[in-house]
Amino acid sequence: MSTYYQIFGGKINVISSDPTDPIEGQVFYNTTSEVLKYRAATAAGAWASGGNLGTARYSLAGAGTQTVGLAFGGFISSSQNSTEEYDGTSWTSGGNLGTARGFLAGCGTQTSGLAIGGGFGSVTVTNATEEYNGTSWTAGGNLATSRMQLAGAGTQTSALGFGGYVVSPNTKTAATEEYDGTSWTSGGSLAAARSTLGGTGTQTAALAFGGSPPPGPATGASEEYDGTSWTSGGTMGTARSQLAGTGTQTSALAFGGEIPGSVSALTEAYNGTSWSNETSLPAVKRYLGSANASPQTSALAFGGQGPPNTATTEEFTGAGDPVTRTVTGS
Repeated sequence: MSTYYQIFGGKINVISSDPTDPIEGQVFYNTTSEVLKYRAATAAGAWASGGNLGTARYSLAGAGTQTVGLAFGGFISSSQNSTEEYDGTSWTSGGNLGTARGFLAGCGTQTSGLAIGGGFGSVTVTNATEEYNGTSWTAGGNLATSRMQLAGAGTQTSALGFGGYVVSPNTKTAATEEYDGTSWTSGGSLAAARSTLGGTGTQTAALAFGGSPPPGPATGASEEYDGTSWTSGGTMGTARSQLAGTGTQTSALAFGGEIPGSVSALTEAYNGTSWSNETSLPAVKRYLGSANASPQTSALAFGGQGPPNTATTEEFTGAGDPVTRTVTGS
């Protein structure tokens, strides 16, 4: 029988903090937390608790990844302008948005984020776009159509905004707009108008999923964008609105939301053709935020409404991906 020394060519490391990139099978003792840990592959996808947001809120937007995330805007009893930055463990305050708003869309990274549209309540929407540089927000080019409850995808200089709710006329929209870092231009419209939908991917390979179409309460339909037009993708197992997601057009994750009559914790994974069930969030959430530049296998969900409003953060590890675990006596 091989020993740990024979397999890894060394003894168990005694260190003050977890290694940044441990290899599968590695065992180490953390002197700060005084626990023995090991690196293992997950048998199935799983959510784990992360650090709480500084402010509990819903209808917020996000950008970045699981270890370098960004959360901004949202709603409590009024629209919020606060920004928070995530380092994989905890959230810290960033620069405030110039325009406080909820029900907005976001994309990009923690140091190059984009805030798109949004609203100040149920009757006032904005076409404002703001760009984040890791410290502060500055005004970008305005959307052609003011709207809230829309979805976003892409980067700060190559973004996509699609769907949403337009107050005048009082309707849900299928409109898509493309951003080049300076201004927005019209793109191909969604096949079906909808608001409170999820979105991820890039400007030339985006994915729209779920949402609330007129007149129905929720849809499970997905659409894929090729930079010019949208085409039908696989249908979600459970129709829902007010959800979030992350990943790419061919490898996405959708989570939370509202099934007509109830709030959901469901998580579904997309492979470019069909959706399949994954491990559910630890708690039901709607109007939550996500770091939508994360890959499918390492999603970040934060904030939202159960109800009540929540500050909780959840981190997803995909099946087969390495994760650090603590050695216990059981």
